[in-house]
Parts: sequence; C-alpha cells; structure tokens
Amino acid sequence: MDKKKNGIPKLRFPGFTGAWEQRKLGEMVDFYSGLTYSPKDVRESGTLVLRSSNVKNGEIVNADNVYVLDSIVNSNNVEIGDVIVVVRNGSRSLIGKHALVKRDMKNTVIGAFMTGIRYTNPNFINAMLDTRQFNREINKNLGATINQITTGSFKKMRFMVADSTEEQQKIGNLFKQFDSLIALHQRKLDHLKEQKKGLLQKMFSKKGEVVPEVRFPGFTDAWEQRKLGEVLVERNERKMETKDYPLMSFVKEVGIVPKGDRYNRSFLVKDTNKKYKVTKKGDFIYSSNNLDTGSIGLNRYGNACISPVYSIFYCTSIATSSFIGTLALRREFINKMVRYRQGVTYGQWRIHESDFLKIKVQIPILDEQKKIGEFFKQLDTLIALHQRKLDHLKLLKKGLLQQMFV
Repeated sequence: MDKKKNGIPKLRFPGFTGAWEQRKLGEMVDFYSGLTYSPKDVRESGTLVLRSSNVKNGEIVNADNVYVLDSIVNSNNVEIGDVIVVVRNGSRSLIGKHALVKRDMKNTVIGAFMTGIRYTNPNFINAMLDTRQFNREINKNLGATINQITTGSFKKMRFMVADSTEEQQKIGNLFKQFDSLIALHQRKLDHLKEQKKGLLQKMFSKKGEVVPEVRFPGFTDAWEQRKLGEVLVERNERKMETKDYPLMSFVKEVGIVPKGDRYNRSFLVKDTNKKYKVTKKGDFIYSSNNLDTGSIGLNRYGNACISPVYSIFYCTSIATSSFIGTLALRREFINKMVRYRQGVTYGQWRIHESDFLKIKVQIPILDEQKKIGEFFKQLDTLIALHQRKLDHLKLLKKGLLQQMFV
C-alpha cells in the first residue's frame, strides 16, 4: 500500500510515525504584500526593492537592482527567515520562483509582484515550495489571462504537513544544508564561467591589435589577419545514415551527441533514402538560425550524419580545430557572423557559407593555437565536472523532496 495515500511520507527521520495532515497555507503562515512604486520614485540609492530578477537558483542575488525613495516605503522590510515568492510575471514559468532571506537586509522590501511569507519553521516552508505539490497548486490557481497568483488563492493552497514541529525542523534543516551545498557549487560554477569569459577576452587579440593581452611564455610573434576562407574549407558531403555514420544531434554548448528518444523522429521519415550532411571529428559547425543561443562549435565525437540545416567546415594546415572552436565562442566573433545573417522565411535566418568565409580573424602560429586550444579544453572539462556535481545534487534533492513530503 502506498504510504503517501495515508498521509505518511515514504522516508522520514527516526522516531516520527504519525500521519501528516492537510492544511491550507493561510492557516499556517503570515503573508505580507510588496511595495507599489512609480518610475519617478526610483533612485540610485535608497531602499532596495527585491523583484523577480533578484531571485535566482533559490538565492537572493544582485541583478538589475532597483532602489526607491525611503520616504515612499509603506510595506514590510524583509527579515531573516522570510520566504519571498514571485506571484506575478510576464513569464508563466517564473510564477512561484522563491528564495529564503538568509541575512539581515536593512532598507529592503519586496516589489508589488512578490509576496512575503513568515513562518516559525521557514526552512520547512521553503522546501515545501520546492515540491511538485506546489507546482500543481500554482497551475490550479493561475489566472486565466494574467500570469499571477492572488494572495487569496495562495492562502487556500493545500499541503500535507507534518504535525510535529520537531519533524518540520529536521526536514527543513536537511534541505537547508542541501541548498547551501547546491549554492556553493553554483557559485564555483559561475566563477569558472566568468573566468573563462574573461580569458576569452584577454587571450585573443583585440581589433586593431596584433598581440593578445595575455599569452603563454615563449610566444612573441604578432598574430596575423586571415580570412576564414584561408583557415576553413566547407564540407558539403551528403550520405544516408549508416552504422559508421550514425544520425546525430548537434546540441548547443555540447556539440555532436547521440539522438535521444525525444529528438529521434527518424521513424516519421518515409523516405528511407534520405541523405544527411557528413561531419567528422574536429569539424567546425554552426546553425545560422540559433547562433545567439550557442548553436556553434566543434564535432568532438567523430564520424556522423546531421541535419542539412548545419554548415560544416574542416581546418586547413594553418589552423587547429580546437583554436577555431574556442575563437568561435567569443562574442566579437558571433557579432561578425550575425552581420551576414539574412532572413529566408518567417523566423528563419541564413548565413551563406561564402559570406562566412569572408570574415577576417587574427590567428597566431600553430604551436600557440594548440596551447590556447588545449588550455580552454581543460577549462571546459573542469566546468563540465562542476556542472555534473551540481546536477547530481539537484537530482538527489529532487528525489528526497518526493520521498520526504506527502
């Protein structure tokens, strides 16, 4: 028999045996509303107004901060232990995004599209709002035309809750530790990504310059300007998928990967003789339509077939694929490509290969290219390692939420 149907979680701390009971949120917690202000009230300093942009990955962050005149504030200052929740937003998916106030924040209130929650066991409530039950309650109570949850609807949301204050505290403290660990790994990951972003600027020569700001010892030669047509050659071979050339997907920021069940629609293709573009290990690939979202990079997998919508190139003898692949990550390079983008059909773009090969870039000698490519490859490996650790922690937390809440 499923214990959850009897109001008993699948997993709980020793010593707790009683069934949980269903309660309305409004019977448990205190709500407070956010501040309504106008653009004329905004200042460079004053009272900080927390908005949706200040809630990220379950943490309160500095992002697009807004400050208002102290004199117009007529709402509660946030306190340690408050849970702030996004209740209205243009994006439906952001409704319910929340964070726990973990430090003293003087002169700080929430905005009108937020709601504040106060409870004796804030860590328990914060964890409860991470459960699938909260998502179900949101979907039941969202406005039909406006993406919002009213305070009245919020108060009526029903949850199964541990009757024991001690059990609530133990559960809340466990997920508090999980959240702290997740936040720590998230900060490490963000720091590595910022480091990479900075190094991509410093280790490549800027416009009008012939040497980068930072380079490896022993390299003093000036970088040379070349057209991509001297560096890359288009690979435009097509063939049917085979065992040696399996049909693959190209995923942003990852590259060539096996098709998952979600994307594998080959069973819908009636023409068994359909041909795809051939790609080999080290090829440089881009999708004209999705450049801004990261559909650009290298084939690190090997022989494969991919959709004809991609443009594929291999390196000449004066360049290495790892260097070109790293060069392509720079915003300056993407901007050069976008200048050649042309509308084909509604919502679709195309950068013709002939135009792409006209782009001018600065490149060093081969040995320096190899050093730079290998350095960023190692950095990417480290970033991927931290990402896997973070994903594992989030998955573990998700599993525990399902088992420790009814």
